[in-house]
Amino acid sequence: MVSQRGIEANPAKIKAILDMGLPTNINKVQRLIERKAALSRFKSKSAEKDLPFFKTIRKTKDFEWTEECQQAFEDLKAYLAKLPLLGKPMPSDTLYLYLSSTPQAISSVLVREEDGGQTPIYYVSKVLNGAECRYLLIEMLALALVATIRKLHPYFLSYPVRVRTNTPLKQVLGRPEASGRLASNVDSVGLLDPRSRSGDSLKINAPPLRGCGLSYNHHMHVTAMVPQVRGLIRELGILVIPTKPEKTSI
Repeated sequence: MVSQRGIEANPAKIKAILDMGLPTNINKVQRLIERKAALSRFKSKSAEKDLPFFKTIRKTKDFEWTEECQQAFEDLKAYLAKLPLLGKPMPSDTLYLYLSSTPQAISSVLVREEDGGQTPIYYVSKVLNGAECRYLLIEMLALALVATIRKLHPYFLSYPVRVRTNTPLKQVLGRPEASGRLASNVDSVGLLDPRSRSGDSLKINAPPLRGCGLSYNHHMHVTAMVPQVRGLIRELGILVIPTKPEKTSI
């Protein structure tokens, strides 16, 4: 819901969760997850915080509502009771993307800057599955970038976007031993702007999105997205600046 103040969550969707009692079976946990998904753009690190729910529905034995689930449920309701407004980007804005990862989930937040402050526009998160859990930190962040581009491609088509990260992407990608998988992840169908040699952050190049960047199967493995490898990565001259966690919470 868009208002003059910003983007607000649908009150009916919030109430549907706040009015829920404790889930007593897997079906009710699945219903909670589905309702929560409709509000995920408003919640920082949503996938990571909701891991207890996902663990519960993956169990094949008897249903168990653990203390971890109870705490996550209470935290979710407390957060929804004071859900923040999200910002609306202005036509002249440059947007900034922050990436984060844990051993079990990846997250990002797209923000706009104004008057020295930052306003979140959209939160994205994803639970890691299978081989993704064994990725290196840099690879997880590359996957977070790809997942965000998939989810928020209209923003990447409409605004210049810069990625800020506190990891040494430039140094790592410049090494000859950088894996082909990592190169494929970060290049992701040519989304990086090869002209981003001078500036304070990684830039995203929108035109490739129009042609082929978002036509692939969402379940496709990251390594199969594009065959381009180290030569292009070295040419990109990726520039990175440290993030400021105290200003932006993912």
